[in-house]
Amino acid sequence: MLIENIVKVILPAILAFATGLIIAPVLISKLNQYKVWKKKAGKVAFDGTEAVEFNKIHKEKEKRIPRMGGIVVWGSVIITVAIIVLLSIFFPSKVTEKLNFLSRSQTWIPFFVLILGSLVGLFNDYLDVASHGNGLSLKRRLLFVVLLSSFVGWWFYAKLGVDGISIPFDGVLYLGPFVIVFFVILSLALYASGVIDGLDGLSGGVFSTIFAVYTGIALYQDQIDLAAFTAAMLGATLAFLWYNIPPAQFFMSETGTMGITLTLATVAFMTDSLGGGIGIAVLPIVGALLVMTVASNIIQIFSKKFFHRKVFKVAPIHHHFEASGWPPEKVVMRYWVLSIIFGFVGFIIALVG
Repeated sequence: MLIENIVKVILPAILAFATGLIIAPVLISKLNQYKVWKKKAGKVAFDGTEAVEFNKIHKEKEKRIPRMGGIVVWGSVIITVAIIVLLSIFFPSKVTEKLNFLSRSQTWIPFFVLILGSLVGLFNDYLDVASHGNGLSLKRRLLFVVLLSSFVGWWFYAKLGVDGISIPFDGVLYLGPFVIVFFVILSLALYASGVIDGLDGLSGGVFSTIFAVYTGIALYQDQIDLAAFTAAMLGATLAFLWYNIPPAQFFMSETGTMGITLTLATVAFMTDSLGGGIGIAVLPIVGALLVMTVASNIIQIFSKKFFHRKVFKVAPIHHHFEASGWPPEKVVMRYWVLSIIFGFVGFIIALVG
């Protein structure tokens, strides 16, 4: 039985990775053909002023590298799910039924979140390219995140009976209906971390490590369908990374980061009390670099607003290291190393906590 479960988890990862490697060159060709990159390069800070230091480094680069690379991630997952489901339908057997991981109890919710979040992100990217950098406003994107996460949070509470979060070595913190609010806040925080897609190879390396850890956690909890789904996310993210390693052939952009971060919030909840584990509590450890990314933005905004000075040369902090003279590749490689270390620590705590 253990071997069957391992095969069920590994196969989607391999299939998603292979699918991504196949569709990515076609996507890259089409994105370049239709010049799917910012027509108005450069970045504006949260206070509305020009991000001078960032633009010195990246403004010209944004003019020639396509966006929408995140299509490879969710596209590969969708194709993987479709292949396995169709096999179980047209070639019914114990083997194909066993391999089918699309289940109401474990994967419908994260799969739904991935698709919806990615499509809204795709719409934003389309507007961003077609309207000279004027995609969906931040307020509208945040409103979407709030609405979607409110619905999913309500589903967890009302339909699945989730009313608290597990605390390592100390039972459960009961929140009652406020668990919905907590899920909304968690989703917003993770969505904000999507700005880690700022250097070639950075987001792909970090997110693939996180999904690898949650695959292990779900497998340990015997949530085999969920483990297979996160394994597919892992394989698809690695396929994206294959073409995003310096020099990047495309950026993940909103269609990748929105779908991935909101799916991650859902997976964290699925591996918490529902799975008899502590999937939420270990998220700040497993995703420590995401926390650092969001925190550096908050610190920068707070300092500029109240003290009229910057703490970092550029926020988020990975651009600060770059502006301080670190080669981008050094920043990315060190983030990968730290991501593996934090992921390992979080995984161990999830197992013993």
